[in-house]
Amino acid sequence: MSEVLKVSTVSKTYSSGSKELTVLDDISFSVEQGETFSIVGPSGSGKTTLLGICAGLDLPDSGTVTLCGKNLNELNQDESAVLRNKQVGFIFQNFQLLPTLTALENVSVPLELQGDSKAASKSKTLLEKVGLGDRLNHYPSQLSGGEQQRVALARAFSNRPSILFADEPTGNLDEETGEKVIQLLFELNQQAGTTLVIITHDMELAERTQKILKLKGGRVQEIKETLVKNPT
Repeated sequence: MSEVLKVSTVSKTYSSGSKELTVLDDISFSVEQGETFSIVGPSGSGKTTLLGICAGLDLPDSGTVTLCGKNLNELNQDESAVLRNKQVGFIFQNFQLLPTLTALENVSVPLELQGDSKAASKSKTLLEKVGLGDRLNHYPSQLSGGEQQRVALARAFSNRPSILFADEPTGNLDEETGEKVIQLLFELNQQAGTTLVIITHDMELAERTQKILKLKGGRVQEIKETLVKNPT
């Protein structure tokens, strides 16, 4: 298998008043094509900062990130945006749906940005796959939290990304709804062969991925393989 994500000696520091706060310190790891990978750690451990750097939303102060064969340090903002639109998917804890668009329109956005003439029909198929075939024309305000996250899930997979980043994907959901979303996440991951990187504080969820990276104080505490072969 080939590497979809390679992080090499990445560090990130922010200024806080007169002090320097090191959020990430010498982080290195890699994720293979089709692999399920989780990043865990307590609040303030640097998980979300690391996700942003891995996805090219931010740059490290030192070190390199190679995403889908591209060194992100060598890309300008427009080139990074094109890479994300074509090969990267995102799922966020707070859904990040556009409130003025219907479920169908929200899922269609990435495809329309690529000029896909079949955006609507492909989006309809994805929404049906996540059980929302009867909610196509509903706006986010008309959907429950679980339904909104399923729309976000369909949108994330709409461009068949090489890698998908999920940041606390069940954080705003009750246990039963969260489990349904996770099942869908792994099912779509397997069907599409998409590499899955989950940011979470939930060790039960992390144990369902093939590898776990533990962060503490901005440093890698441990990277371990689980016994998982079939995440579902």
